[in-house]
Amino acid sequence: MDLTELATRLGDALQRQHAQVTTAESCTGGGIAEAITRVAGSSAWFEAGYVTYSNAQKTLQLGVPTALFEQVGAVSAEVVQAMVRGAQERSGARFAVAVSGIAGPGGGSPEKPVGTVWIAWADGSRLYVDRQLFSGNRQSVREQTVAAALHGLLALALGEKPLRD
Repeated sequence: MDLTELATRLGDALQRQHAQVTTAESCTGGGIAEAITRVAGSSAWFEAGYVTYSNAQKTLQLGVPTALFEQVGAVSAEVVQAMVRGAQERSGARFAVAVSGIAGPGGGSPEKPVGTVWIAWADGSRLYVDRQLFSGNRQSVREQTVAAALHGLLALALGEKPLRD
C-alpha cells in the first residue's frame, strides 16, 4: 500500500470517529505530515505537524525535558514518548505519532546504528513505542519510517495495536 493510500485510509477512519491526528517528527523532517496532507480534505482530521529536528526545538515546541537528551539521547523510547505526549497536549488531537531516528549516512554508533528509529503512537491515554532498524540509504530509511508511522496510526485508528508481532 502506498503512502497516499495509507493516509487516505487513516483519514477515513479518523473521520468516522470525528478525531484528529498530529505528528511530531525529527528524522522524517515533516514527511509524515506531508503524506497526510496529500489527501484532499485532510484539514478535517489533521490538526498539526511539529518538525523538531534539533533537541532545542523538541524542548521548546514539545516540552521534552532537556535532561532526557543527556540521559538517553534523542533517539530513544523516552524521547519519542515525550514528543508524542507534547504533540497531543499542544494540538489537542486524540491521535499522535512521533519519530526520532538516525537516517544516515553518518551519525550511527554500535548501540544505535544508522537505520535505528524509535516510533511512538498515542490514542488518548494509550501509548505504544517501538524500535525499528531500517536498512538502505537515507531516503529509504526516511520513507520506511513514514510508512511505519502511518501503518501504526491506521491500526490504532481501527482499534488495533500499532506494533507488529
